[in-house]
Amino acid sequence: MGKKKLWLVAIIMLFIMVPVLSGCNSAAEPQESEKLVFGVIMVGPYNDKGWSQAHYEAGEYVEKNIPGTEMISLDKMNSADRPETTTEQVVDDMVSKGAKLILTTSDDFQDDTDVVAEKYPDVIFVNMSGDHAKDGTAPQNLGNYMPKVEYMKALAGCNAALATETGHIGYLGPLINNETRRLVNAAYLGARYCYENYRGKDPNDLKFTVTWIGFWFNIPGVTLDPTEVSNDLFNAGADVVMSGIDTTEGTTVAKQRADQGEKVYTLPYDYRNACELAPEICLGVPYFNWGPGYVEIVQKVKEGTWEQHWIWEDPDWNDINNLDTTSAGYLYGPATTDEMKAHLEEYKAYLSEKGWAGLFVGPLNWQDGTTWLNEGEVANEEDIWNGEQLIEGIEGSDQ
Repeated sequence: MGKKKLWLVAIIMLFIMVPVLSGCNSAAEPQESEKLVFGVIMVGPYNDKGWSQAHYEAGEYVEKNIPGTEMISLDKMNSADRPETTTEQVVDDMVSKGAKLILTTSDDFQDDTDVVAEKYPDVIFVNMSGDHAKDGTAPQNLGNYMPKVEYMKALAGCNAALATETGHIGYLGPLINNETRRLVNAAYLGARYCYENYRGKDPNDLKFTVTWIGFWFNIPGVTLDPTEVSNDLFNAGADVVMSGIDTTEGTTVAKQRADQGEKVYTLPYDYRNACELAPEICLGVPYFNWGPGYVEIVQKVKEGTWEQHWIWEDPDWNDINNLDTTSAGYLYGPATTDEMKAHLEEYKAYLSEKGWAGLFVGPLNWQDGTTWLNEGEVANEEDIWNGEQLIEGIEGSDQ
């Protein structure tokens, strides 16, 4: 074969091989997946040892468990801390930074989330604890998510009933709405059940008092002072105060009184490490574990498979404290005895087996005396969610 033919063959082979080699090299190199930026808007401080911190740590959990994700966040989004800032302004900023998913973490943001979801139809929004996706009023790019922490509130109420010596449980309430009423109802029903079945006492003799401060945490000049309210509950004879607010005043007051020699107990809320503030008098803490739910939402958005949803999620009854699987949990505090724990484990198994039929079951009347549930009747989920009133037997306003 002549030299010209050899060169021609070589050139032809080179043109054939270059694309093949190029393709092999690109396939061998890992392709960086597209980064997903997600925003988290919190009503309180990100380190409040309560509701907002639980959300912030859930965002960190997502970053740890889903490669290629980045959280941007804003805390203290409320009229006291940011009086001139609107939800729309915050969302505008997050979208400008590349957010494709924004989690608004309070029903206080529910109406505003509808507005910004309409404005940004290519961004996914999930409002925590709201229900506009359920009732059909939300834009298609907006969903809702909430754990069934009612069960954990029932366990906390049970724990309080097992510990009280005065027969009086106080409840430090936030604002009044359907969510907060149903949580108080769950705590009260858990307390009644355990007061009767494990203490052997008449549940009608159990005093359960709720006082509302007017918001999720103290806003001076706007809400009642939760420190004063906590003291008032103790002064009225309660020896256990359960908290329903986002911050720690109930536990702080209980510790101050215990340090002065009073035999009192605390049951904080929202954040799993809340007992660390006063371990010696802390019975336990019902808490939210948003991480697994956040991961599922973010993963679906990242994959492009997200669809509008309203989720009210059960805990993982196999292990309510497994932080990789459960949506809500209950941690025993050091003040809960082994005997109490045995009763609580039995009650937890009962709730796991019965579901709502082990909690919201008749006969039950509303606080105004009207019948809610007849003997043996189980509430439907819609009525439980709506939390129309407090249950008869609870002291304190429900409107």
